[in-house]
Order: sequence, then structure tokens, then C-alpha cells
Amino acid sequence: MSIFVFDIPKSAIPCVKTGTSIDEALKIMEYYKITHLPIVNNEDYLGLISEDDLLCNEDTMQPIGGLRLTVQGAEVEENANIFDIMNSIYQNNLSLVPIVDEKKRFVGVVLALSVLHAISDLLSVNNPGGIIILEMNVVDYSLTQISNIVEANESSIITSFIHTVPNTTLMRLVLKINNPDLGSVLQAFERYDYNVIASFGQDMMDDIIKDRYEMLMRYLNL
Repeated sequence: MSIFVFDIPKSAIPCVKTGTSIDEALKIMEYYKITHLPIVNNEDYLGLISEDDLLCNEDTMQPIGGLRLTVQGAEVEENANIFDIMNSIYQNNLSLVPIVDEKKRFVGVVLALSVLHAISDLLSVNNPGGIIILEMNVVDYSLTQISNIVEANESSIITSFIHTVPNTTLMRLVLKINNPDLGSVLQAFERYDYNVIASFGQDMMDDIIKDRYEMLMRYLNL
């Protein structure tokens, strides 16, 4: 299962430079059937340009470096988890997400389709259930206590993943629960003062996956 960004295969889609022309960028988008491209100069990630940004200009020989970028803050760090990258896709309606390191150097891009596949694996129909993400101090982590809370509410943990938050003492625990109705488990975590930063019931995730699939099919003209 791919839960972190570095586990998801990076695409071979080329990036563009500030000196790349609008015409050339549009041709790359058309060839790869995408609507976004990362702008990278000497490994430094500068931003993400969209098809709409390009089509707003009549002079297609103009370099893209002088264009206004409508998508801001879409990049995701390589040590983030899959839900961070999924959030960037949803918030910005992206066809791909730029991946950077802690110094904003370009690492690669992940296609929305690859994220869809990873989410589908994580929420396999063979293992229905929901997702809960907890945030806590590393010293407060006790999987035994967390498991007891889940099991006391007639549920069990199918799998779990730990993601440490860089430059902090915090960690995030991603839990796959076998019960698609997360209500009682969430209430129990609140009673024990756990910080639930996100939860995804099976119905919600099914709707998200369906919406993303339809959007991706439109990108691919299928």
C-alpha cells in the first residue's frame, strides 16, 4: 500500500522553464493529456502553470516566465502522506502535483491518476472500512491504548502508518478501521483527548474516488 508521497511512482512528464514558450508548453500538455506543468529552473521549483494560464494569452511565442500563475501553493513535500497530496489535488483541481524537498528543490510530479490508484489500494473493496488520522506528540504514542479504544467500539485496526511531522515533536497516525461507520470510534478518541485531524468513511471515500475517476477520464478524453 502506498501511504506516503515517496511511495507513489513519479511520472516522466517533463517540466518547463521560465523561457519555455506558451506554444511549447501547450504542446507538452496536449501530448501527455494533462492540464498543468511545473516550472523549474536549475532544479528550483518556481510554480505550477495551468492550461488556463496559457490560453489567456494570444502571443503563443511569449515565454511563460512573464505569465501570472493562478494556482498557488500546490506543491507537496516528498515526506508528506497521501492525504496531503490528495488534498492538494482537490483544493486546486489538479491533473498532477509537483513534489519538492524541504528546500523547494524539484523532485518530480505525481499524476492524479497515480494517487487515485493508491487510494483505491488503500481502500480496497476486499477490506471495506474507513480512515482516521490522529496527530499527537511522539512521546504520547501508544498503539496498545489506541487499539483498545478502537476494539472497545466493536471495530479493529486493519493497518496503520506513522508519519512524523518534520521539524516538530509531532507525528500523525493513519489508521485503517474495518468498520465503515466511524462515529463511535471518533467519539471515543475525542473522549480520550486525541486530536483527530481527518476522517474518511467508506461512503465518503467512494464518492471522492468516483469524482476523481470521472475528472481523470475527462483529462484523458475517454
